[in-house]
Amino acid sequence: MIDRLSALVIAITIIAIGAIISIIYGSNAASITIMSLAALLAACTLYSSTPSELYEPTNAVYSDHVRARKIGSIFHHPDFSNWADQEREPIIGISNNVVMIANDAAVALLGRHIMGADIRTAIRHPAAAELLRPSSTPLLAGSHAQADPVSLMDYPRTGFHWTIRIARLSGNDAIVLLNDRSSIDAADRMRSDFVANASHELRTPLAAILGYVETLQDMGDNSDPMQQRFLGIIEREAQRMQQLVLDLLSISRVEADRFRRPTTPVNLTAIVASAVHQLQDSAEPRPADIISHLPDHRLPIMGDTGQLSQLAHNIIGNAMKYGRAGTPIHVHLTQEGRRAILKVSDQGNGIPPDHLPRLTERFYRVDDARNRSIGGTGLGLAIVKHIAERHQGQLSIESIVNHGTTVSISLPLINEDVPTTPASP
Repeated sequence: MIDRLSALVIAITIIAIGAIISIIYGSNAASITIMSLAALLAACTLYSSTPSELYEPTNAVYSDHVRARKIGSIFHHPDFSNWADQEREPIIGISNNVVMIANDAAVALLGRHIMGADIRTAIRHPAAAELLRPSSTPLLAGSHAQADPVSLMDYPRTGFHWTIRIARLSGNDAIVLLNDRSSIDAADRMRSDFVANASHELRTPLAAILGYVETLQDMGDNSDPMQQRFLGIIEREAQRMQQLVLDLLSISRVEADRFRRPTTPVNLTAIVASAVHQLQDSAEPRPADIISHLPDHRLPIMGDTGQLSQLAHNIIGNAMKYGRAGTPIHVHLTQEGRRAILKVSDQGNGIPPDHLPRLTERFYRVDDARNRSIGGTGLGLAIVKHIAERHQGQLSIESIVNHGTTVSISLPLINEDVPTTPASP
């Protein structure tokens, strides 16, 4: 296809030649025929130079294709290569899943052989292969949404942690962004180890304090009410600190295991039933308010029995603390498709909407004064969130002020024919 200016020059030239030939022949009929042919040929030349892009496309995808043909792939632009090489993190440009460009950091990580290779063979990791599988992440023209980062554990070697993210471009082009989180994970592990070690060291002196307080209470003759009052305060605060230490140890253990998926099949129905029975038989307030709605059949999942039991205890325990006395606490366990849904509902004061997104933060309090009177460490829902994430579950909290709160946990089921570890109620 020629450009329009060249076509116009050619058309004028054709008409001029036609006019000269018609003058040479001199006959009116011949002149008219020659000029008509020249004009027709000039019109065809001009028409062939008219690009189809002049017409407004009605389809957004087609519009992107037109734009791509006009400007070419971004990977061919020299400024893109210059920018990519200045970035410290690996950047890979792909078209139809074929590596078109890779910056220096990507070449250093994956090797020069990745140029021209399929991105699915260049990045050898199960999570990356699943993300880059055509059926799961089609590179649709016109789709510019950026996917959430996907973790690549033990990549490229054991003990390392990278993330991969795909930024869509027009056509079938995309940019693969890799990020090294190994140092961040190492800092997190150091923090978790410090909290775990400090909490572990606090258990011994707290146990001694509680033991001596109990001894002093037993030795007293209750004749000095001030002494008994002070001993009661010491015992209550020591127990509160002991619970905080236990919760800190729990969240440290869960964080340490958050990237290790459970591999043991367990029966979620039995685990929840056991937690309900334990709370109904405990000295906690309102045990008679718990009403369970559990299925008769097994709900098998891959899980850690201890952590799932703690998850159930925490969300049911929260409903017992914050629901109104004498109102029911409903514990529902159902199956929806290939997922098990655990819901715990109370009829309490509810939670304002602006507080809901922050409920799983450590030590976050909706009402400090009320929480101090009720007790608790502010770590219960943070622990629940980490346990749910480790089990590939989803946590959601719905609440209506003055009506109550519902906490839901969704967990993936496994095949029924897989033998499960029993958990007797």
